[in-house]
Amino acid sequence: MGSCESHRSLCWRLARAAKARVLLIEYRLAPEDPFPAAVEDAVGVYKELIHGGEYTPASIAIAGDSAGGGLTAATLLSLRDANIELPACAVLLSPWTDLAGTGESMTTRASYDPWLDPDSIRKAPALYTSEETLTHPLASPLYADLHGLPPLLIHVGDHECLLDDSTRFAEKAEAAGVDVTLHIWDEMWHVFQSFPMPEADVAIAEIGGFVQKHIPD
Repeated sequence: MGSCESHRSLCWRLARAAKARVLLIEYRLAPEDPFPAAVEDAVGVYKELIHGGEYTPASIAIAGDSAGGGLTAATLLSLRDANIELPACAVLLSPWTDLAGTGESMTTRASYDPWLDPDSIRKAPALYTSEETLTHPLASPLYADLHGLPPLLIHVGDHECLLDDSTRFAEKAEAAGVDVTLHIWDEMWHVFQSFPMPEADVAIAEIGGFVQKHIPD
């Protein structure tokens, strides 16, 4: 789901906060192009950037929200496993890291979440991947070995069904030695940063500061 057009507003706000250029990519989408097409596209774009001569890995941050947050994690894992130098840092907003839907928050937050519902979340993966690859590390990064990843900033709302996708991923990454900053936003919902509201402004400013910290001028 989503496109460059749907995310244009959020991305220019992020660009302004981070004082950086933002490249939005139109990667292939399911069901026409199922897993691992999106991962292949994201990795391909990153390789083009670093091989083009204008950008180095140390000058790049990658980011994504929701399914794109899971894709961001999968991209990092693919790059690491291919021995390609990783970006300076990454930002994951309400990342969907467990397509199997095993988090307790799928139940405990169902009555709070105004945006997502457990039934839809559990049905959607069938459009993206098969039952056999539902927990493949590049489809569901929660099940991956997370060692060697760059610094991560993870934002999630405490009223969303996918809360545990963030908290469990952050815990596992930290246990693997990754520098993780997890910010759980009180009474916020899925990808609230895309809404015109004070909490979103604060969140975007935090993201900008994180990127600038890891990619100084």
